[in-house]
Amino acid sequence: MRGKNNRKSVSYAKWGYIFIIPFFVVYAIFTLYPQILTFYNSFFENYREGLTQIGPNFVGFDNYIKLFTTSTDGMIDIVKYFSNTMIMWIIGALPQFAIALLLALIFTSTRLKLKGQGFAKTVIYMPNLIMASAFSMLFFSLFSTVGPINQILLANGILDKAVDFIAFKVPARLLVALMNFLMWFGNTTIVLMAGIMGIDESLFESARIDGASSGHVFKDITLPLLRPILVYAAITSLIGGLQMFDVPQVLSKGIGMPNRTTFTVVMLLNNYLSGSKNYGMAGAVSVILFIITGILSIIVFKVLQKKED
Repeated sequence: MRGKNNRKSVSYAKWGYIFIIPFFVVYAIFTLYPQILTFYNSFFENYREGLTQIGPNFVGFDNYIKLFTTSTDGMIDIVKYFSNTMIMWIIGALPQFAIALLLALIFTSTRLKLKGQGFAKTVIYMPNLIMASAFSMLFFSLFSTVGPINQILLANGILDKAVDFIAFKVPARLLVALMNFLMWFGNTTIVLMAGIMGIDESLFESARIDGASSGHVFKDITLPLLRPILVYAAITSLIGGLQMFDVPQVLSKGIGMPNRTTFTVVMLLNNYLSGSKNYGMAGAVSVILFIITGILSIIVFKVLQKKED
């Protein structure tokens, strides 16, 4: 009988490995292989000059040296573009997380019991569904010299003449940050709401019975238990910010106006790919961006994540 039962028993462990094989195959073909190829190409001179194809010729670290070579204005271009990217991301990310956290607390509050929450959640999430290029074109039209914003300011006597907002560094960066904020604060709100709703309600009830104020409940219960979700949201926002491209590309007509102060690292990468088809330099930019993203993600994780006793 024992031998008969053993023959009928089925090992399900192998089926788990079989079911996850498609994921690893797709990942290897469409993600891992292109990453390895990008790293490989970064060590080669490989570009097109007119109708002539130059390379591929192995040049070692020459592409990386060129990226960190000082330009005619005395600055290192990739460092300048990285600082542009980080400034515009930080300006948009700080209010994004502050307002998203506030809305998440309001929507999940059992005391307030606000009506029309479903409609409000839909409205704040809708900008995330709009293509970034279309969003940028809308803002480009709104803030152009003949756009409605200028016309309203002129009609009310606030301005004497129309202002080209995109021609000035601070307004242009603020517009990029504002668009990123409007597109992503709804998504961040939903993520934080999910985190708050995952906290055991009995913890809040116990705190209220003990006489804890709303501020103490938030500081001592909500925020510590929400920290893993905040870490996830911050890291994904950072990765998205470093990959900022379509909003400044459309708003600044692809040249990072004014004076390349809205030019980002990925716009530099796109210039190498769409212009001279310089796969070597594009690969070097991609590798540097990958390293920077990894380092900053680790820093954000270490800063926001506290060790458990």
